[in-house]
Amino acid sequence: MMGLFLAMIFRISEVEVHPQYAESYLPYAAEVASVSVTNEPGVVSIFPMRDKKNPNRFRIIEIYADEKAYKAHIESAHFKKYKSGTLHMVKELALLDHEPLVPELRNLVFRKSANEK
Repeated sequence: MMGLFLAMIFRISEVEVHPQYAESYLPYAAEVASVSVTNEPGVVSIFPMRDKKNPNRFRIIEIYADEKAYKAHIESAHFKKYKSGTLHMVKELALLDHEPLVPELRNLVFRKSANEK
């Protein structure tokens, strides 16, 4: 099981949008998350969240089965639509890669198993 985690990508994307685009950003984030998780077997999670104290800041929990799944995701039509549609909205973007501290919890937390490739 641990071998599966060595290939997986765990990322938190921190997105800050210009204040005038805070509401316009929402449908783009919702659509790319929904389409990606539903249609891309290698996308385990794309889970966008909005900061309650600063509505211009968003965090997106991204988990991919491996580098191949991530590369396929960023080449997908729905991701390109998200990227081109929100590029002018984004004030700051940070892509922060992580490693799990308790990898054996993965199957308890996520329903989408590593076997769904």
